Amino acid sequence: MSAPRKTPEERKAILKALQAKQRAADRRRAWLIYGTGGLLVAAIIASVAFVIVGEVRQREETRAAAARPVDGEQDFPDQSRNHTRSPVSYPRTPATGGDHAPVWTNCGTYTEPVEQMRAVHSLEHGAVWLSYRPDLGKDQIAELTSLAGNQDYLVLSPVPGQQSAVTVTAWGKQLAVDKASDERIAAFIKKYRQGPQTPEPGAVCTGGVQG
Repeated sequence: MSAPRKTPEERKAILKALQAKQRAADRRRAWLIYGTGGLLVAAIIASVAFVIVGEVRQREETRAAAARPVDGEQDFPDQSRNHTRSPVSYPRTPATGGDHAPVWTNCGTYTEPVEQMRAVHSLEHGAVWLSYRPDLGKDQIAELTSLAGNQDYLVLSPVPGQQSAVTVTAWGKQLAVDKASDERIAAFIKKYRQGPQTPEPGAVCTGGVQG
């Protein structure tokens, strides 16, 4: 016996119910797609923001650290910068600036004293002069030599007459320490080698004179 035929109203009701069911399924599928995608996008945005904020904070901390003086450093501002072939009597050894020779000392490692008037010209170009008393122990001299390595804009040499065991000098800046292992040496070099105190940043530290 066949099922009774549905009236037009019943067929419309069934179709309407099926359409409503389909729309509900579409909404669930859309929520899964867009909702999950939105959560993923939000997670990515949060991760990127976290990285950016971290990088900004690190840059600010690095900038603040660079602005702080190295503990124990001395400041000697407003020094003359004339070229002269006449002898100059510097108020401190090693000199931190002042009138100097027309030609500079080539940056590098020296086992004998360099000419101070030429070394001051190297400072004017942004070099750091890492110096030590000639009687410093061989192990400490070896440590300073290793620290200097192949760094450009750096002069390493003994300096007769300097008071401290090790001295680090840039134009207008100086730090005296008791031993080669003092961590402030590397900090001073990093801060002032071609640093903001340099009168002639970018000027060469080669092509001058050895010593």
